[in-house]
Amino acid sequence: MSTIFHSAESRGYAHHGWLESYHTFSFARYFNPERMNFGVLRVLNDDKVVAGEGFGRHGHDNMEIISIPLEGTLVHEDSLGTKGTIKKGEIQIMSAGSGIIHSESNNSSTEPVEFLQIWILPKHRDITPLYDQRMFGRLEKTNTFKTIVSPDIDDESLWINQDAYISIGEFTVDKECIYTMKKPNNGLYMFIINGNVKVEDRVLHRRDGFGITEKSSIKLEISKDSTILLLDIPLN
Repeated sequence: MSTIFHSAESRGYAHHGWLESYHTFSFARYFNPERMNFGVLRVLNDDKVVAGEGFGRHGHDNMEIISIPLEGTLVHEDSLGTKGTIKKGEIQIMSAGSGIIHSESNNSSTEPVEFLQIWILPKHRDITPLYDQRMFGRLEKTNTFKTIVSPDIDDESLWINQDAYISIGEFTVDKECIYTMKKPNNGLYMFIINGNVKVEDRVLHRRDGFGITEKSSIKLEISKDSTILLLDIPLN
């Protein structure tokens, strides 16, 4: 077993006026050779876009891109002809494949939009680009994890071009949870959206990240009402 800990304070930081962003892994002008990825997880950005601003049209290829709004509403447009909005409770995924151009903006005149942006390296390259989004509703404090992204076409999660599973759970104080890995050779990266969680004798706080490998299951002890993101992903 091996573990890696990324404190919230250790993340890269960028402030562009219209965009404030924290980078768990190397991204744009933030470069740390020891923070390039965790397996196929390449990017985990914690973004805030001010009212009336956004990311203009730009391209991606051969990357699985997941957006998870935390507050506010994103407006999305892409070269596939997709136009729409993504708000808290919805998840967006793009399989950029052979190439896609898109924009994401905050059309509110008063409120910022906050969201997590995740990039995962694909299993197959140059596939036909795909876009999908789904409303999962507010995750009530059910003290369990809900899988929101997976490679399983037939379940209710969003499909990803990788043997990766992304889950979110809301937990109440003093609860315990056992998470069992979906694939035997996958690693697990945990990101604490809010709250305090103890795992492997380490207490994780808001926006901390924690990776663990060579474990078939993980025990989480909740010491404060918490929202937790899990990425169960290939290491190669």
